[in-house]
Amino acid sequence: MLNVAIIGVGAISSAHIDAYQGLSEYCHIVALCDIYPKKAQKAVEQFHLNADVYEDYHELLKRQDIDLVSVCTPPYTHAEIAIDCLNAHKNVLVEKPMASSLAECDAMNAAAEQSGKILSVVAQNRFTTPMMKLKQVLETELMGPIVHTQVDSFWWRGHSYYDLWWRGTWEKEGGGCTLNHAVHHIDIFRWMRGMPSEVTAVMSNTSHDNAEVEDVSAAIFRYGDGSLAQITSSVVHHGEEQQLIFQGKKARVSVPWKVKASTSKENGFPEEDKGLELKLEKIYDELPEVEFTGHTGQIYDVLQAIAGKKQVLVDGKEGRETLELITAIYQAASLGEPVKLPLKEDSPFYTRKGVLENATHFYEKTTSLEEFKSNEITTGGNYE
Repeated sequence: MLNVAIIGVGAISSAHIDAYQGLSEYCHIVALCDIYPKKAQKAVEQFHLNADVYEDYHELLKRQDIDLVSVCTPPYTHAEIAIDCLNAHKNVLVEKPMASSLAECDAMNAAAEQSGKILSVVAQNRFTTPMMKLKQVLETELMGPIVHTQVDSFWWRGHSYYDLWWRGTWEKEGGGCTLNHAVHHIDIFRWMRGMPSEVTAVMSNTSHDNAEVEDVSAAIFRYGDGSLAQITSSVVHHGEEQQLIFQGKKARVSVPWKVKASTSKENGFPEEDKGLELKLEKIYDELPEVEFTGHTGQIYDVLQAIAGKKQVLVDGKEGRETLELITAIYQAASLGEPVKLPLKEDSPFYTRKGVLENATHFYEKTTSLEEFKSNEITTGGNYE
């Protein structure tokens, strides 16, 4: 039985608490920590936890009985807290985005390697049946080489969303919708498609004049083989339709699941390839459902890795690559020029200081609320 602590008891922490409680045969929560300890105490009572409450996470880390820590704090604190946890010989699951800069990611990964402990970055949308099935369908390569990928990471957030004290600034949130919303789909895109070689991007703030950061961006990625990918990140799309479409030379597949295949007529016009469509449908239909989904699925993956039964699916190196793509989008959009990958330490966006100095500031933050009356949130991920 593993002992778990959660640092940061904001809106996303309830997903972690629910997941740990759903895996009670493997672990239980023994501590909650928040700079507002009343919030932590309220969570203890709400979820009927037998857990101690801390205001300073350093005090929590003095305990020798804690095996795993969920870091659910604002992005600008992730690196410091995660490194301190790893140095205290705790395994760490850190919420997305992994950190505010690539330099911080590198420091976190170095701490994980030195400590020998697991560092995992939340990417809960991987742990869904449609995503796991699509990944395996792509790995069959029946579609032929991928020539184009379309990622629509469409979300909608009202003007007041950025009134929360840490949101809407490059210093504390680290970015806008590209970093904090599209990170889910950018992670999945990279997991399924691999790293591109170049990115061109634009971004804007169309609807949130109380935030420094973008509320919509569009990026084009180029691969060494000439194939392209386009990613739109947004918190201004009503309906929040989200999809990933992979176009191969022989067929296209997507989440939500859809398959189409074509062959060429004598004159070059398309003719439906029903045989390939049925073959891909059969493979997809016969793949198993995942046992645990979302945060529960990822936490189960981490627990199994701690037990030595598998390698963790989303480690710090994977989290770093996802942030590298996002950083490249910010660099390309802010400086108005294509960016070659991989990004190195000489990138003007490699450090948090570099991001603050070079990222486009759209507006000044005008409101700073300690918390909203309601902690109710949605996390997307309806891929059926």
